[in-house]
Amino acid sequence: MLSRKCQYALHALTYLADLKEDESVTIGEIAKAKNIPKKFLEAILLDLKNSGILGSKKGKAGGYYLIKPANQVSIIEVIRHIDGAVAMLPCVSLNFYDSCGMCEDEHTCRINHLFGQVRDATLKILTASTVADLANTNRKINA
Repeated sequence: MLSRKCQYALHALTYLADLKEDESVTIGEIAKAKNIPKKFLEAILLDLKNSGILGSKKGKAGGYYLIKPANQVSIIEVIRHIDGAVAMLPCVSLNFYDSCGMCEDEHTCRINHLFGQVRDATLKILTASTVADLANTNRKINA
């Protein structure tokens, strides 16, 4: 399940994806347009800036902007940066593995096997999808 922080990050990024090249917007503008608490959004955008997804400008025409085109920012990159693990169970996570402690052998565990398949399908969709896909409501995301 996506955290509220990650949901807000994705909404903010879709807003930024609609900007013209060399255009930036303030935290206040994004917060108002997407109904996100301004203080919370400030921390999220700073986090995305520190991760190399966003850039910022100071001054009168300042604000945040995408560093690379929206079609080059994968959804999996954002989710992993904000929320960490993508898997529903820690024992099937590729990058954040932890034993669930519920079974003797994960290789024969039916629950592990099923949720490993769920993870694989989810990763396929999220890796192939970009911020541009989310911003473009006319395009259907296919996996």
